[in-house]
Amino acid sequence: MGSMAGRECYHCKQWVQEREEHDCWTTTETALTQDLSGDLHDAWERLRETAVSFGDQRIYASHKSVMFSRSSCYFFVRPKRKFLEVCVFLGRTLKAPEVRRVDRASKSKVVHVIQIRHRDEVEAPITDWLREAYELSDVLTSNADKGRANSTPKARPKQNKAKVAPKSIAARKSGRR
Repeated sequence: MGSMAGRECYHCKQWVQEREEHDCWTTTETALTQDLSGDLHDAWERLRETAVSFGDQRIYASHKSVMFSRSSCYFFVRPKRKFLEVCVFLGRTLKAPEVRRVDRASKSKVVHVIQIRHRDEVEAPITDWLREAYELSDVLTSNADKGRANSTPKARPKQNKAKVAPKSIAARKSGRR
C-alpha cells in the first residue's frame, strides 16, 4: 500500500494533500457575527461603528475574534452566544462594574474584559475606554519597542573551564566519573 504525500493539519487534524491549499483558521467578520441574536448583532454594529469613528485602523477576523488594530491590537471582540466579550488594552487598571476581569497583558498593557449584551451598553464609559485604547495603542507599542531596543542582554556568568574536569565518554555513558 503506497503512502499519500501530505500532512496532518496541526489545528484541525485534517489530512492535507501535498500542494493543496489549507487554512482552517481563515474566517471573516461576517462568519463570526452571522449567528448573533438581534440585540447582539445591533450591539456589534454599534461597537464597530464606534471604533471606525476613531480613525485609521485595521479591522480583521482572527480565529474566533474580530481584532481592531493600529500598529498593534487595541481591542478585540469575541462573539459568544449570549454576549459580546470585549477585551480592551489600556495602560492602567480600571475599577468599574462593567469590567468583568483584568489581566496583565505585558509590562505596559492591561487587558480589561467586558461583556456586552445590548446596543445601549455601547456608550460611555465603554466608548471612552475604547477611544483611550485607540489613542494609547501607538504610544504603548512605541514605548515597548523603545524598551526592547534600549535593553541590554543579561550577562551570563562565565564558566571556569579549568576547574571542571571533562568526563570521559565511557564515564558519561555509565554515569560514573
